[in-house]
Amino acid sequence: MSTQKHTEPKILAFDTSAAHCAASLLCGGQIVASCDEAMSRGQAERLMPLLEEVLKQANLGWAGLDAIGVGIGPGNFTGIRISVSAARGLALGLAIPAVGVSGFDALARIAPAGQMPAIPATRDQVYVQAAASTPRLVPRAEAESLGTLFFCTKAGSHVEAIARVAAERWYVDQPHPAPLYVRPADAAPSRDLPPVLLDG
Repeated sequence: MSTQKHTEPKILAFDTSAAHCAASLLCGGQIVASCDEAMSRGQAERLMPLLEEVLKQANLGWAGLDAIGVGIGPGNFTGIRISVSAARGLALGLAIPAVGVSGFDALARIAPAGQMPAIPATRDQVYVQAAASTPRLVPRAEAESLGTLFFCTKAGSHVEAIARVAAERWYVDQPHPAPLYVRPADAAPSRDLPPVLLDG
């Protein structure tokens, strides 16, 4: 993997941690191509074609990339796994770094001064991270007591911020990106009916 610092890296960033599939290409400090689509499922099938489309917008091939940036959550478990797995595979295949960027780090770049980055969750709950504390999942009312919250409702803005954070970190020896899970996965019972056992 490259560890040399470039002044103008080419970073392909993507995120599927919420109900979207989003990607952005940063070249020379500028966002030169991007695409985001709202979707509650199907990100696994859509992600790679979407990345190809973003590269095509900029007339850039995979070999021209310096690094991958990927949103690691918190958010939807399945969506996070899709992006992180894709980022690891691309980094390995292209021999470039993959930089994991948390939603909090991304939102901190675009949040107005004095507002706390917050990520919505199910059941009227919110992911927050106050100062350097550990990320937490709390009821929205509790989160609001911590200060003015900033929610990013635009997937495009979110993934562009991921690209910019990744551009600041990519040349450092990076560990493989890992999902940021704040709570354990829900264990839902299977909807499939059990097989019928026949007496012999």
